Amino acid sequence: MTQRIAIIGGGNIGEALLAGLIGSGKPTKDLVVAEKSPSRGKELTEEYGIRVTDIADAVEGANIVVLAIKPGDVDAILSVIADVEDVGEVERLTVTLVSGLPTAKYENALPAGAPVVRVMPNTPMLVGEAMSGVTAGRYATEEHVATVVTLLETVGKVVVVPEKQIDAITALSGSGPAYLFLVAEAMIDAGVSLGLTRALATELAGQTVRGAGVLLTDSGLSPVDLRAAVTSPAGTTAAALLEMEKHGLRHAVAEGVRASAAKSEAIGRIVLSGLESS
Repeated sequence: MTQRIAIIGGGNIGEALLAGLIGSGKPTKDLVVAEKSPSRGKELTEEYGIRVTDIADAVEGANIVVLAIKPGDVDAILSVIADVEDVGEVERLTVTLVSGLPTAKYENALPAGAPVVRVMPNTPMLVGEAMSGVTAGRYATEEHVATVVTLLETVGKVVVVPEKQIDAITALSGSGPAYLFLVAEAMIDAGVSLGLTRALATELAGQTVRGAGVLLTDSGLSPVDLRAAVTSPAGTTAAALLEMEKHGLRHAVAEGVRASAAKSEAIGRIVLSGLESS
């Protein structure tokens, strides 16, 4: 059976998924994007040869609707989607890439029994290296989840978790790239202070982070083993790590991740309390 996919939102994340799907062999005739900016829509059409239209038209005839939008746009867009009837015997699957909003919010706004799958991606999706967490809503089946996993594997790696773990996923991998960018920024500034040009320091830090990431994912060794392998007794790396530990790097990272999870959980509680009172 042909899967027709409507991507609502033609921003960076929406485009990244679109590019991944096309790169995996998905025919452009089975893809459509809803984008409110005419100039952006024109860019996407010229780059990928896909049809760009309004939300209602995109959703009509789609088996899968992917929401790659900002949280503040969700209510208005859901109201449009809810008014578009399913076509044929296939029930429409809604996939949300929106941060912080629980599946119950979508289920409450869409027709009764509508399947929803929630995704927490991260920005490396833009280069085909996403780490996405996927969770099923109340009415989503294992088949629905498997379909979403297959879609997301075109732009990176995927794990399936219960919704109660999505806040932790948000904190670790969703927000995680920002933590590493901050570390890289600090490394670059330190390099400049040691006399390197900013361009050279940026190149050194960027490739170091990239190479370390590949080692972590592909070597089969733990972070502890990898760190020990580069840390000679009384050497330069040991001196650096001692200072970082002394200034609370490990504690700062742990507290930052916890704060991100707490914020995500708080957003979800506010949304759910609003649903209960409505």
